[in-house]
Amino acid sequence: MDRQKLLILFGVAWLSAAGLTWFVYATTKAPRSEARTTVYAPARDLPVGAIIHKTDLKQVTVSTNNLPKGALTDERQVLDRVVLYPYSANQPLTDSGLARVGSPEGISATIPEGHRAVSVQITDVSGVAGLILPGSRVDVLFTRPGTMSEAISSTILQNVKVFSMGKVVQVGQAVDPKAPKAPVATLIVTPEQAKILELAKNEGRISLSLRNPLDPQADGDTTPISTDVLDPLASTRGGRRRTMASGRVPNLEDPSVWKELTAPPKPAPKPPPPPRAVVEVFRGDKHVQEIFHD
Repeated sequence: MDRQKLLILFGVAWLSAAGLTWFVYATTKAPRSEARTTVYAPARDLPVGAIIHKTDLKQVTVSTNNLPKGALTDERQVLDRVVLYPYSANQPLTDSGLARVGSPEGISATIPEGHRAVSVQITDVSGVAGLILPGSRVDVLFTRPGTMSEAISSTILQNVKVFSMGKVVQVGQAVDPKAPKAPVATLIVTPEQAKILELAKNEGRISLSLRNPLDPQADGDTTPISTDVLDPLASTRGGRRRTMASGRVPNLEDPSVWKELTAPPKPAPKPPPPPRAVVEVFRGDKHVQEIFHD
């Protein structure tokens, strides 16, 4: 009987030792399996302002313990968003690092470096009856009103990209139907072009002409035209055609021309002194001149 109890105790001790050995091995030597999560990351380096397309994405698997806060796991959360900070390839994309195209921070991030966004007011006529869409290419026409002898029209900018129409920055963007429809087109221009455009807005009327996107060729002749093309005899009936002081037809693309055309008028010359009358007076043998002023 004692022998049987001894064998039982020996067996229990052996099993306990085996279990303890396995536990120590499992916790110190055996490889651990970590929980992992699949997220979306760029397939290439993405600069600030880039709009993410399907071809820019790939899926990567990262440890759940090392998962960045706000990492995006759904492709629909990533597509067509704007990069706010530079991303390296395979770096998990986060919600805070991306912006919606229609949001204020997303819109400003998509303006090309060295350019500005400037808005001009248009109508159905000057805006080509609504055919101009975000991304279209246009020429900007300037018309200075006046009499038949003063009015001119000129192409001041060519092949300019339309950034938005109203608040629509991309074709197909959903817009609040209750929002007022402002007839405004926003153009992407250089700082120098922005100054020309702003001056033209205040000096006359602006209209846009739609270009073929496959026709980037600039028109070499940007000479302003006057009403002589409509009525060749207008200059003889209504006075000479307005020219600059130098006698040239103004070229509105030249900043010096704008300066001369918009310079304040020169002060009028002083009037001549009032006329005077000189009377010869003879008194006997004396001769005197009397001067009379008006």
